[in-house]
Amino acid sequence: MKVSVDVATCVGCGLCEQSCPEVFQVQGDGIAHILGHNCLASHNLKEIADSCPVNCIKVE
Repeated sequence: MKVSVDVATCVGCGLCEQSCPEVFQVQGDGIAHILGHNCLASHNLKEIADSCPVNCIKVE
């Protein structure tokens, strides 16, 4: 799966990073960045994207 974050929309709430830190990291700019495309804990990345309060995560 390919994961992306719309940096123009991201508010850096950190929910995605809490759910799967292997894939998401909120960096110093306050925006979530993608570290990889596979969650080692087998979390459902589509569910994480759906939980984003501003819908800026896309999973293809």
